[in-house]
Amino acid sequence: MGILNVTPDSFSDGGNFASHAAAIAQADQLISDGADILDIGGESTRPFAVPVTPEEELRRVIPVIQAIRKKHQIPISIDTTKAAVADQALKAGADIINDISALRNDPEMLALVQKTSVPVLIMHMQGTPADMQMNPVYTNVTKEIIDFFSERITWLTANGVDRNRLIIDPGIGFGKTLYHNLSIIKHLDELGSLGLPVLLGHSRKRFLGEITEVPLEAARDLATAVVSALCADKNISILRVHNVAATHQALLVAAAISGAA
Repeated sequence: MGILNVTPDSFSDGGNFASHAAAIAQADQLISDGADILDIGGESTRPFAVPVTPEEELRRVIPVIQAIRKKHQIPISIDTTKAAVADQALKAGADIINDISALRNDPEMLALVQKTSVPVLIMHMQGTPADMQMNPVYTNVTKEIIDFFSERITWLTANGVDRNRLIIDPGIGFGKTLYHNLSIIKHLDELGSLGLPVLLGHSRKRFLGEITEVPLEAARDLATAVVSALCADKNISILRVHNVAATHQALLVAAAISGAA
């Protein structure tokens, strides 16, 4: 999954693709580099990010989705917690709803999900982007994430959502310390107990900078690719990354080593 942030303030590439032309060019590049899905977001969810209105979010994402859909058949995911934005994005050509709040932010999101048949990504987050990194605390982070998803899956299926539509994301960096993120990645296999596809969104995140002492987010693609390769045998269905080319190479190497005699 290639990340396309059409925002002025995303943590890694804020402003780089805020213009329409730049966003379309980046979409073309991600697809050329081997992306299987594009994830388009119009509101930054970095720590302490300022929320934007639905109108502004729509202004950013809808023209980009429409333009990409005219050129490419690639599946498009809309990264939003707002039902109004998701609804218009689906009408513009998006195929997947990616809600980092796991349908907890907007009461209207459930109704939208109920009346559609698209896949739905739900993520674990302790707190909100405004406060999630202040003091995240867990007793057993992997177990608590599994418990969270068990509750969400039960709630969604009780409300008529087919569990086969669901994809889960443990939420690397969303209300987690360095230790929590490393523990989640080490124990990713345990998420398989839920029987759903798993997305890993580790790309360029702060914990990689803490390990490597690389402060610039865009310079963390090597570390991102290393994690991608290490997780290749952990039953991860989707890797959400900024640099698709680097991740593609890392996975080819991991696959070659895994297939060796």
